[in-house]
Amino acid sequence: MPRRLIYLIVFIEGFSSLGAEIVALRRLLPHIGSAITVTAPTIALFLLALALGYAAGGRVRTAFLDVVRRNFLLAALLAGCGLSAVTVDILFASAPTAFAYLLLVGGILCPIAWLLGQTVPILTNLVHTELTGEASGQALFWSTLGSFLGALGLSLLVMQWLGVSAAVLLVAAVLLAALPVLAERRLRAALLAVAALLPVIGINLTATQVSDTAYAEYRVEPLTRAGDNDARAFWVNKSLASLTDASTPPRTTRYIAHLRSILLDELEFRGRDILVLGAGGFTLAQDEPRNRYTYVDIDPAIRSIAEEQFLRQPAAGEFIVDDGRRYVTTTERRFDAVVVDVYSSHTAIPGHLVTREFWSATRRVLNADGVLLANLILDGKLESAYARNLLATVEAVYGRCAIDVLHKGKPIANVVLSCFASSQPSGARIYIDEKNRVDLDRSSH
Repeated sequence: MPRRLIYLIVFIEGFSSLGAEIVALRRLLPHIGSAITVTAPTIALFLLALALGYAAGGRVRTAFLDVVRRNFLLAALLAGCGLSAVTVDILFASAPTAFAYLLLVGGILCPIAWLLGQTVPILTNLVHTELTGEASGQALFWSTLGSFLGALGLSLLVMQWLGVSAAVLLVAAVLLAALPVLAERRLRAALLAVAALLPVIGINLTATQVSDTAYAEYRVEPLTRAGDNDARAFWVNKSLASLTDASTPPRTTRYIAHLRSILLDELEFRGRDILVLGAGGFTLAQDEPRNRYTYVDIDPAIRSIAEEQFLRQPAAGEFIVDDGRRYVTTTERRFDAVVVDVYSSHTAIPGHLVTREFWSATRRVLNADGVLLANLILDGKLESAYARNLLATVEAVYGRCAIDVLHKGKPIANVVLSCFASSQPSGARIYIDEKNRVDLDRSSH
């Protein structure tokens, strides 16, 4: 086999193997988020399967091209059908989350890595050179180059412009396109590749109302509620992010109505600059001309999707594409209010947006009399370690904040924090009978 074709095959292996991993991580996002406790085990298991594939490939002694061709065919079917939105949604709908995760990673992603990992040690046997190191080095170079381009190309180009299903199709199609190169009967292999591609196309192009990007999946559905007029729900990563209808003013979610009440009724904001981290459905500024709103969201596609499918009108306010933490850390602008409403899935705030450093950056962009409003999804009784620690982290930066639990009777509730830039964190003293300073404190209030 010509050396250039060997390097082409290992390039395709690298592109497809890492491409499958990128797609799997993106498919997991709507179901269990993107926390380090999700991504790290996924990457670790993928690398373990890849290492086992290297070892298995090193033990192959005969029929080198036949083995690689078979592996590419199986990997293409696993990636094309197993990583489709339909399959992943069925897994998480029919099994407990942890079990569904293991099925997806252990039953689909890891076998892909194991099959493709055999490619380099198998094909290295066909490279005729006096130095073994030269053969393996060149093969690993082209494989890693394929991984590099697969990671960048799928995440920054294909997913951004065409969606995740297109990335799945591309991974499978590239693997299947290699089958004729690996076969003596090329026509037969090409027909087999086309036959295998048809179910992959069918399962990935199933009619759906989901809009996929590299960052999230969005879905708009009609909603029936008492008193609503043509109500619509905006789902982001399978979580209800926003509601609207054709009423005047539009009816929206309870927490958005609560945020608007704080800003407009309680604080009486007029002509103020309000920064919103996390665009959602852009409903906070909907039909609200009294203040100036600036939305920051990492996904450049979210505004057009919300305008075309959800709001059915232009979204009010300025829109800036950026990571929320990066923006509040680097901008020179100052705001009268910062609204934090950032979620990667139903209850998961990205890890870098819960730390003391992030909350300090939000305080940095507030005017002296500004207010931070944060929508947090916590347990209704605020008893969990996550709730206690997150609230303590915010108050370590802002001092005492007002806490409004909107659904006290539910296990999971919207919790709205109101924190003021004029406050300062300080140690508290407990009143006891022996040293009761309540009257002094009250008089100095």
